[in-house]
Amino acid sequence: MLDSMKKPTARGPRTRAEPRSVAGHRHVEVQSATRGTGIPDRRTLIRWALAALDAEARDGVVCVRVVDEHEIRVLNARYRHKDRPTNVLSFGADGAEAPHLPLVPAPLGDVVLCAPMVAREAGEQGKRLRAHWAHLTVHGVLHLLGYDHETRADARVMEGREIAILSALGFDNPYVLR
Repeated sequence: MLDSMKKPTARGPRTRAEPRSVAGHRHVEVQSATRGTGIPDRRTLIRWALAALDAEARDGVVCVRVVDEHEIRVLNARYRHKDRPTNVLSFGADGAEAPHLPLVPAPLGDVVLCAPMVAREAGEQGKRLRAHWAHLTVHGVLHLLGYDHETRADARVMEGREIAILSALGFDNPYVLR
């Protein structure tokens, strides 16, 4: 199940944060709050998040945070009232923290990915781990950009965007099980 949030997270201490930027007004920061095998490196996560921003021609700041099951469970319980871990949560920025300044990209929000859940799902679904990471990263960023899958029609639109972005990145359609 892919989940989304619209509430900003209360940020705790940042763990190994490394901001990155590219031409234009797009910035992606990656935070690693857990370790494990199969977790993509910062540059790769940044490239995937930027692909979603670029595909939608959107500027802004996104934080991608990789966490363990405990942290995602706490966030899921606090903001969605579901006391269980999940694979990805997206927290849209509400803009209340600081006024938008000219030439400074606006915060779009945070994408929180649970490393153990991503790995477990990839195995259960027979997907390549790297492809599943790419899919969930793009999925989370698209939520920040206003995409949703609450209705069948919305899901078709969002899935179409995911498929196109992932294809441009060299990945197969994530909704076709092999």
